Amino acid sequence: MKVFRADLLWLVVASVAVLSVQSPPSSGAQTSTQVQAKLSGIVTKDPGSEPLKKALIELIAESQSDGGNYTALTGADGSFRIENIVPGRYRLFVERTGYQEIDKHRRRTEGRALTLSAGQELKDLVIRLQPAAVVEGRVTDEEGDPMAEAQVAVLRQTFIAGHSRWEQVGAERTNDLGEYRIPALAAGSYFVSVTPPPDFRSLIETSSNATAGAAPAAAASDKPAPAAYQTTYYPGARDRGQAASIQLHAGEDFPVNFSLTPSPSLTIRGSVVNLPPGSSAAIALQSKDSGLVLNGAEMHKDGSFEIRDVSPGVYKILATVDNVAVPMMARQSLQVAENVDGLRLAPQTGGTILGRLRMESGGNVRLDPSQMFLLLRSVDGDDEGLGAVAMGEGSSTVAHVNVDGSFEWKGVPAGRYSAQISDTSAMPDWFLKSVVAGGREAADSGFSVSGGIIPLDLVASANGATAEGIATNEKGESVTDAVVVAVPESRFRGHPERYRKALSDQSGRFTLRGLSPGNYTIFAWESVDGEAYYNPEFLKSYEGQGKALHVTEGDRVRVQIKTIPAVEDEP
Repeated sequence: MKVFRADLLWLVVASVAVLSVQSPPSSGAQTSTQVQAKLSGIVTKDPGSEPLKKALIELIAESQSDGGNYTALTGADGSFRIENIVPGRYRLFVERTGYQEIDKHRRRTEGRALTLSAGQELKDLVIRLQPAAVVEGRVTDEEGDPMAEAQVAVLRQTFIAGHSRWEQVGAERTNDLGEYRIPALAAGSYFVSVTPPPDFRSLIETSSNATAGAAPAAAASDKPAPAAYQTTYYPGARDRGQAASIQLHAGEDFPVNFSLTPSPSLTIRGSVVNLPPGSSAAIALQSKDSGLVLNGAEMHKDGSFEIRDVSPGVYKILATVDNVAVPMMARQSLQVAENVDGLRLAPQTGGTILGRLRMESGGNVRLDPSQMFLLLRSVDGDDEGLGAVAMGEGSSTVAHVNVDGSFEWKGVPAGRYSAQISDTSAMPDWFLKSVVAGGREAADSGFSVSGGIIPLDLVASANGATAEGIATNEKGESVTDAVVVAVPESRFRGHPERYRKALSDQSGRFTLRGLSPGNYTIFAWESVDGEAYYNPEFLKSYEGQGKALHVTEGDRVRVQIKTIPAVEDEP
């Protein structure tokens, strides 16, 4: 569940200091200046209250059909003002290079929710920005000489659909002095890795062998493994399980230096079998929990391949077949702790999903299916095996629905999948009511793909349930900017499309829209780190602090929820 702001990057950000820029509201919106709202406030630097000039203010309507979008820049005194705002619910974001917007608990925030009524003037809004952290340092070889073109990455551990992943939040290549600098990092806990530049001698040798035709892979295993630089994790571990985290604080320049020494590298040797005549295959080694392609090889004429300079870890190895009319690929999980020999990859034909979407509005609204996008997701948490590498050139996990309701996914690897609406922020009341694959209902369990054509019939309903209410603290006072999440029952907690999230506005009010029928637990946190609520262990620590809720299609229910106090972080 990503913040809807990511889908609104088309906004024009050019602005004049303290002047607002408004996108035209829809023709049905009330535009009389007598009923429009106003907003003013100040942006300050934390800690302290020093005003920040030239901060970009973005006010974005949650319903693009009812409201407009507005921008402004703060003046020399940090103040801003926006007028002629169409009444409605909005999200307010603030950006300035080198800073991060934070909440009152000094955690990075995803903006704040505001509800503006006709004629209202919301004054004295205070928004705090915190200087971003920087990771910088130098990468050298065993003799202390600079290592240019090494890739340094800052990573953090996240949870998506109950599965632990490593997400890259920043990366930079070293310059000719071996130096790097990765800016714009929020305070928090991270890991840092360095990947050495490619060994071009090894690549040339591998390519030459592939062209000339190499000896069988079994014979190649008799050769001693050459020493090579390998991916290393701070403070110097080659196994990511032994990596140490760093704790970044606001405005901090955290030094991370690496001195790489060559060591016997691990090698994966194997063969690709059962290929169509005249075809070949490209082999890619992909991080199992980040989805990044880390290494690869070309297949030799005899079907063998060799991937060198592999660090210990858990991977997904992919073989994608070239020069075939129908996409073919092999995909296999691989734990690498020592050299791997005799691996056999047998590519299979990718499946094609041919679908039809029917939309139910429950009213007389004219529906346009072409406004809908659908996302294909692995039920087994194997999404890192999808994407451009696995799906093949010209394919995508996102499908655009045509005007007649038809859609298609091509080159889908074997596995179990579910379909979901890609962007619920643009259509907040919609949910997938029915998913029928091959004549069988598969909304809960997902459907299998193993080649061939899979017919998929979807019904989307605009009649999702709505839960609304006020978030309050133990004193009964309304809480602004509380993170309110509808968490589905345990059997659906691996389905991110079942979650719904909202921020409480300046009066503590929140609205959760588009809930599928079923059982939920509503949690409200004063502050929460990212999307931690996807982590089962995180939720377990808050058992008994949520409110149970059952909804049916079209329900509109009131929920009074007590917020969970935030644990104060160090600045």
